[in-house]
Amino acid sequence: MSEEEYRAPEPEDEETGNEWMTTFADLSMLLLVFFVLLYSMSTLDTEKFSETFSSVTQALQGKMQKVSTSRITREEAGVLIDQAMMRRQIIESQRKVFAEVKTLQTKKGVEGLVSANFEDGIITIRVPGDVMFGSGQINLSPKGVQVLLTLKNFFIQHKDQNIKITGYTDNVRPSSNSRFKDNWEISALRAVTVLRELLKMNIEPTRLTATGLAYLNPLYPNTTDEYRAKNRRVEFVLEKRVMGD
Repeated sequence: MSEEEYRAPEPEDEETGNEWMTTFADLSMLLLVFFVLLYSMSTLDTEKFSETFSSVTQALQGKMQKVSTSRITREEAGVLIDQAMMRRQIIESQRKVFAEVKTLQTKKGVEGLVSANFEDGIITIRVPGDVMFGSGQINLSPKGVQVLLTLKNFFIQHKDQNIKITGYTDNVRPSSNSRFKDNWEISALRAVTVLRELLKMNIEPTRLTATGLAYLNPLYPNTTDEYRAKNRRVEFVLEKRVMGD
């Protein structure tokens, strides 16, 4: 057999057999993060969770130390747990506030007018724009002032809530005779009007913001007068203030 016909097999790269460990480390990290996220959305015994988490990290640590990439440290895992626990606490706290909002909806003056929604720790209170303002107007109606007076005590009672005021319109442009250029201007000025009224009611300015989003984020398709009326609204989005805000 000639030298050209036979060649000795080349030695295998020693690192080739360990390539699976990189994939294993990636998967382990993803499972660990997923485990923490599940915790943030559930109700678990804290002591049992800590014991289980410690067991998981100890089991993975030995194998993950062999790989220099895709590794999560105990410090990083601790931060994830702290964030998950804080998020759980905020959501539970906001759930209690939302229960009070539901009670507020039954009060005289706002019954049947104010609606509310709770999602992912954020409370949204909605008031029809036609209740707050006259057609094409940016000044509060008497009924709008009454609604704000009812909400005022609730806002003062819950000083830990930031209040994002958002004005919305339908998709019908202002008439050519209107002094307003477009719906963006109307929605923004209405939001600012509400903010200024709350300032007069001694709501802390650091808690308030005002935004106009015109016809964006409609609740219903703008296909009928009824749906367009429901899309014209003012929203108060409540988010819990964390320490340092």
